[in-house]
Amino acid sequence: MKTAVSERRGLAPEALVDELKVRARVRLNRARREGSAGATRLRDVLHEVARELGFADWEHARRVLSGLAVPGDDLGGFWHVPRTGILLHIWFSEYAEARAVLEQQGQGFLLPYRRQCFIVQAPFIEALGLSPDDPAWVEIGRDLVAAYGTPVWRALAWQRLHAPPGDL
Repeated sequence: MKTAVSERRGLAPEALVDELKVRARVRLNRARREGSAGATRLRDVLHEVARELGFADWEHARRVLSGLAVPGDDLGGFWHVPRTGILLHIWFSEYAEARAVLEQQGQGFLLPYRRQCFIVQAPFIEALGLSPDDPAWVEIGRDLVAAYGTPVWRALAWQRLHAPPGDL
């Protein structure tokens, strides 16, 4: 039987992008069956799916979810839920400052948002459809910015993609 850690390690780097492609194809095929696709192409639906997940367009989503972004790149709003405005967030324009605050607090979760980052507490992680008690958080020091592109980051991103629809 696989453990949670071995399952995390086994997620292929292209799995997140492939999931978005599948979603787009399913959506386009459904629209075609229903006769509502019109002149819509797969490319159009890929952009639509990407924007719904907090990215500017398909290429932006592909780059970020493939782990190809570099420090300073726009990482999109994938790790943010707009309806969480009532929850406490501490925003930072510089990662180093955010990391220092996270270490000083000894609690919280450091997440990326576009070219910035923010620290949140467990209720925000739950609003993302994730468990704040997942051992993956301890493994990455509760820092999704530093963990970007790693197998554990991919596993948490996969969970985020598969969160109940109301949580995305």
